Amino acid sequence: MNRRNWISSVSGLMAAFSLPAGPARAASAFPLTKSKQDWKALLPADAYRVLFEHDTEPAGSSALNAEKRAGTFICAACNQPLFDSAHKYESGTGWPSFWQPLAGAVGTSTDFGLIYPRTEYHCSHCGGHQGHVFNDGPQPTGKRYCNNGVALKFIAKTETLPALRT
Repeated sequence: MNRRNWISSVSGLMAAFSLPAGPARAASAFPLTKSKQDWKALLPADAYRVLFEHDTEPAGSSALNAEKRAGTFICAACNQPLFDSAHKYESGTGWPSFWQPLAGAVGTSTDFGLIYPRTEYHCSHCGGHQGHVFNDGPQPTGKRYCNNGVALKFIAKTETLPALRT
């Protein structure tokens, strides 16, 4: 079993047993702040768990993993654009993966949920947990932004991006 498959297996087990994956951050650290109750009312339960309780969806469960159209992937919580579809690639992990986010779209923190440190990334507007970044992606960055599909929405290039949630 290679490292990528091992990580996918462990992450899948974490999702199955609902282990927390990351540190809690103060909501006031982001431009958009809402209470847990407000986010729960706005989001499907699985998206809320991933975005604001740092859960992980099972590998292979997101239709966005197979999304190939031109467009923009936005935060499912606040609608901030996060990734251009031109930066998406098939990583073989079972999660939508990108080699680069849009400028200023994500922030990072250290996650010790699997005992060893990983780099978690989150939406820089609302703080919603998106996934983890690894150093095994394609060039030109060598990065793999491994994203939970329920934390994203896809907006085709022919559609208008929704307004940022306030």
